[in-house]
Formats: sequence, structure tokens, C-alpha cells
Amino acid sequence: MEASPIRKAVESLETELQKAKALVASPRYASSPNKRIEEITENLGRSIGLVLFASHDVSMNGKEKLEALRREMMSAAPFSAASSDSKSDFLDDVVTEEYDDIIEEIIEEEKNFSCSSVEDVVLYLKCGNDEQLKVALFGLNTLISDGTTSGEWIDTEGVIPILFSRLSSTNSVNRLSIIKNLRSIVAQNDEIKGKMAEVDYLSALVKSLARDEDERREAVGLLSTLSDVSAVRRRIGRIQGCIVMLVAIFNGEDQTASDDAGKLLAALSSNTQNALHMAEAGYFKPLIKYLTEGSDMSKILMATAISRMELRDETRASIGEDGAIPPLVKMFKEGKLEAKLSSLSALQNLSTLKENTKRLINSGIVPSLLQLLFSVTSVLMTLREPASAILARIAKSDDMLVNHDIALQMFSLLNLSSPVIQIHLLEALNSIISHPRASKVRRKMKENGSIQLLLPFLTESNPEIRIGAFSFIYTLSKELSDELMDQLGETHVLTIVNTLSSSTSDNEKAIAAGILCNIPVTDKKATDILKKANLLPVLVSIMSSKQANSTNSTTPLLSELIENIAGVLIRFTITTNVKLQLYAGENRVIPVLVKILSDGPIIAKCRAATSLAQLSKNCLNLRKSKKSTWLCVHPSKEAFCEVHNGYCFVKTTFCLVKSGAVSPLIKILEGDQREADEAVLEALSTLLQDEIWENGCGFLEKVAGIEAIIKVMEFGSVKTREKAVWILERVFRVEDYRVKYGAMAQVVLIDLAQNGEAQLKPTVAKLLAQLELLQFQSDYF
Repeated sequence: MEASPIRKAVESLETELQKAKALVASPRYASSPNKRIEEITENLGRSIGLVLFASHDVSMNGKEKLEALRREMMSAAPFSAASSDSKSDFLDDVVTEEYDDIIEEIIEEEKNFSCSSVEDVVLYLKCGNDEQLKVALFGLNTLISDGTTSGEWIDTEGVIPILFSRLSSTNSVNRLSIIKNLRSIVAQNDEIKGKMAEVDYLSALVKSLARDEDERREAVGLLSTLSDVSAVRRRIGRIQGCIVMLVAIFNGEDQTASDDAGKLLAALSSNTQNALHMAEAGYFKPLIKYLTEGSDMSKILMATAISRMELRDETRASIGEDGAIPPLVKMFKEGKLEAKLSSLSALQNLSTLKENTKRLINSGIVPSLLQLLFSVTSVLMTLREPASAILARIAKSDDMLVNHDIALQMFSLLNLSSPVIQIHLLEALNSIISHPRASKVRRKMKENGSIQLLLPFLTESNPEIRIGAFSFIYTLSKELSDELMDQLGETHVLTIVNTLSSSTSDNEKAIAAGILCNIPVTDKKATDILKKANLLPVLVSIMSSKQANSTNSTTPLLSELIENIAGVLIRFTITTNVKLQLYAGENRVIPVLVKILSDGPIIAKCRAATSLAQLSKNCLNLRKSKKSTWLCVHPSKEAFCEVHNGYCFVKTTFCLVKSGAVSPLIKILEGDQREADEAVLEALSTLLQDEIWENGCGFLEKVAGIEAIIKVMEFGSVKTREKAVWILERVFRVEDYRVKYGAMAQVVLIDLAQNGEAQLKPTVAKLLAQLELLQFQSDYF
């Protein structure tokens, strides 16, 4: 089977390459290199031309590159012709008829697809199938490249309508070729642009924006070129999806396409509606330019658009970084009512992002917002709600603490404002006073009687206002101490208790419990009021419900509720009031405390351990002695406690052993969180009182608690170490325990003796002496 024309053309090129290599290696090459290079180049160029002529499956881009290379190589022909008389015998062996034969065969085989005339080009463009169209497009490209076409011919033959018609119906290869031809036509004749401004033509090009990378690049390049025509700019922005795709291309990785898309977007942005569409697609620079340089109506239009958009934080950040906030603030300060309202609404949307609140503060907007809130002008009343909302967002920034009077000014507005504004003001005030560096602001608030002024809000029907007032009082209550009960009064304390029992909001319950938690436990009057109000059953009910429905994960809100309730329970377990402790026992407080030890947050565990320690200190006195003869009914064997050497009960003697509290206490010591260690050791130390210390040491050893205590001694605070050393001193009175645990403890003890706190050294020295590592008469005593 004979080889195809394309194969013959490639074989011809291969032959020329072999000849070129042979020539370069020949001694004759060195004698006249310039002449040889010209001859090689001419023959290789002719062979490339054959390949190009025979190839219809090569992409348009590939053909253009081959054609450029062929022309460059053939340009050497004049030089070789000038020296043709002296060509070497080596080159004379080349049979030039070979080229003619191959060309004739290619032409003969390609007659069905070749365009022998300009008329054929137009005919195949219009009516040819995809293969014929492919050839015709190549022919058209050749005509354009050779300069044999004119604007008149293109217009007369209807080339533009034909190409756009075929653009919508042919395959991807031909579509790419069509767009390239259109770009070539426009490049040679600028007047042609106007003939491409038809909506149907532009719509066809817009569809190409969503296709493969090459076609997309060429289409956006053509549209960018056509955008010089006003009709194109006017129409293209109205084509559905065009601006969205242009923004996507602009943000894409193809730099050439991105540059053209950017130019086109800039051209289209002369229309305000297009600028709005760009903003909706995530491209905000034109919108911000209108805010800065546009007419008053354009500014209002753009600000209104920002206010109505559903923005992600990334978008808010982008708008802020691109400079939208200064012109919006200027609109609010200097504009008329409509401009003020639209700019405030836009700033309200942007102010949810922390970075933008800093920009707002730097713009100097705060005094203007406060001035607006103090205004009684009816025309400006509609502006107060967005202004207060912005203030609430700004107040979360540390920079608001610079002026301590701002909080007092906002507080003075509370009773003069609508419910919506009150909500925003309370949010702002809570943000300011809860900041760690706001101690001066909190002191001024207390001095100005802010708690008494807010107490009426505790019965407000609007839950947001009520919770805002609770939060404010809770924050200030942390620093009031003995003054708190006097500030609150019995009536409002009962209101807080009622809120705990009736509210459906865990947030509100947590805050109410927090206020009660901050009333000093030594305030007996407060304790009597809370007991009479049946607070304890309410707290136990809440905790029992939460513990029954608890999962492994605890939310921050639930953690705060548990922590504050655990703090209130300390009041009802105080060691000096046994009657109150018995009241707590009857109300099943101890199981709640033990449950907190197991799965509560660490602060709650610390508070629960404190309550259990207070209860356990009275256990020895409340136990029923084993030797008692006056008991009518002797308790069961299960009630006997090996530590207290008597009969113990959870409700009436508060025994740590019988309540099952010892194991969770030790697990806390074994854990990684150290906040509860001191309270836990205090609770465990109640098992080592003078009368029962040997039993207590035995029980701690039985439940593997001694290792945990040694571990805490290494990492704990001063008070924690002090308590751990106290416990170990009693443990090491027993020789068996000295032998078993002495080596483990001695490294830590020696370090404490050398580097520890002064108040620990006497006890540490005594321990080391017990372990026979130090003489009892040591200077450490």
C-alpha cells in the first residue's frame, strides 16, 4: 500500500535532516559554512512547507507556527540563489523533482477538500461540513495573512455573518479557528468592529467564555478588542452570565485571558448597572470607584447595593481592603438624609468583620454616631437603629477603650431609646466592660450606680434586652464582693431565682446563676433568702436534667451554666453550718457534685471538689460509731466505712468514700488540667484527719491515689504543693509506703528542697528525713 501524502512529506523532511547532519559532519562544510547553512535552511524550509501543505489535522496554532518557521527558513533563498553556480556536488545530488511529485500527489488527493479559489473558501465557509469548514478556515486565514482580502470583500461576501453562524454549530476545533480568524479580520480592519456588535454575535462569543481554555482565551480577547465600540459595551453587559464569567476569568490562572477580562470589565464598568453586576459576582473595584468619584446618586446606588448583599467574611474583608469604608463614612458625615441612610446600612453590613471595625474607628465615625443617637430631630430618627448596630460592632474592638466616657454616654441613652436601639446599646456596653483592660470603665460604671439603673430591665418582656441587662450586672458583680447584695436587694435577688427556675434559655440561666455565685458565701442574709426561695431544689433539678441528657461534648454555654451552679452550691455546703449541709444532703446535692467531678468542665470540678471538701470535714463527727449501743436498728454491713471506722451515709454524713467521690477526685489529679488540683487535695486530705489518717492512707494506696499526688507535687502551684507535701508526710509515716513510693517521691522532694518555695522547705525536709535522705537536725527545719 502506497504511503499517504503526509507520510511522504514527513519522509522528505527526514531525508533533508539526514542530509543536513551529513553535511555538517563533512569536511566541505568547514570550507564555506555560510553557504552551506543557506542551502540546508532552504531545503528544510521547503520540506516543512510540504508537511504543512499535506496536514489538515494539525491545529491552527500548530500550522501558524509551522508557517512562520517555513517563511523564516525560506528567506535564506536569495542568499543561496546568489551562490547557486558554486553549489557543491553533494547538494546537486538532491532530486528537486521529488518535491513536485509530492505536491502533485497531495493536490490530487486533497481535491475534495482544497479550496482552489476564493469562491471555494466562501462556499465551504457557508455550506461545507466540519472537515470542509476546517480547510476553508485555513484558506481564509491564508488570505488574511497574505493581505489579499479587504473590508469590502468581507462585507460583500458576508464573511462576518457566516462565521458567527458557524460559530454556534460547529465543533471546538473550528470554533477556535473561527474566533482567531475574526480577531485577524479586526486586527487588519478596525471598521469591521461595528459589524460584530449584533447581540446574536456577542451572545455567541459569550458562550465561548464557558468553553475550553484556548477558546475562552481567544473569545475574551476578541470581546476586549470589540469593547471600543459603544454599542458592544452597552449590549454585552446585558447578556446573561457574561459579567459573572468575565469575573471568573479575571480571577483565573490564565494571565493572558485575565488581562483581557480585566480590560473588558474596566470598559463595561462605565455603566453603573454593570458595576453592580460585577459587585454581585465578587468584583468590587468599579463599585468602590463610584463611591469615591461618582455622582451623589451613583454613590447612593452603590451604598444601597452593599447594604443588601449577603456577604461572606472574605468578601467583607476584600471590600474593606479595597477602600470602601472611608467614602461611606464621608457620605454619612456630609451627605443628605438618603445618603446617610444608605451609607450607614452599608457600613452596618461591613462592620460584622473585626478588621472593618478597626477601619471604622480609624475613620473617626464614633463621635458622629453618638451625636446622631443623642439627636432628637425627627428626620434623623430612622438613622439611629443602624447607628446603634454599628456602635455595637465597633465596641468589640480594644480601641474603644481609649475613651472611657464613651460607655457612660451610651449608658445614658438606654432609657431614651427604642427596644431595638436598647438591644444594640446593651450589646456595646457588655463588649466594653467585659474587656480585661476595662477596669477603669467598670469602676466608673459602679460609681455611677449603673446596676440600680439596670435592675428594672431584669423583668423586661423582651428577652434580648433582659439578657443584655443580666450580662451587664453579671460582669460588674464579679468585682463588687460585699456590696453586691446591697446593690441587688431582696426583691431583685428573688427575680434572679425566678429566672433560673422559669427561663428556657441556658444563656439566661447561666448568667443568673453567675450573679448569685458572685454573692459572698459569708453573707448569711443572702443564704437565708436563697434558701427560702427554694433555690437549691431548682439548681439540683437543672443539673440533674443536664447531666441526664449530657453527651461527651459540652458546649461553652453549658459549661458556664454548670460552673456557675457549682459555684452557688458552695454556699449550701459551708463547713460551719451543719444544718445547711444536711439540707443540701436531703436535696441530693452530693450525687450532683460527684457527677460534676466525672464529666464537668475543670472550673466546675474545682468548685464541686471544694463543696465535697467542706462536707467531708464534718463526716468524722457525723458518722455512726461501730461501738454505739444505743442504735435501735444497726446499719447494714455495706454502710460501714473502712476509713471513718463507722457507719457512713451519703445524705447524712457526707462520706467521700460512700459517695464514690474518691476515684473521680484522683482522676482529676491524673489528668492534664491543673486548675482543680488544690481543691481536690483539700478534699482528699479530709480522709487523713488525726483520728483516721492510717485508714485514709490505706484507702488512698488501695485506689492508686499516692502516685497521682506525687505527680501533682511536681507540676502544681505553691498551695497545691503545700497540700500534697502535707498528705505525703502522713503517708510516709507508714514504712511500707516509704519503701514502695519513696524512690518515686525523692527526686521531686530533693528538687523542692533545693529550688522550692521557702514555706515548703521545713515539711519537705521532714519528708526527706522520713525517707532517710536527710538528718532530722538539718538546717531545713
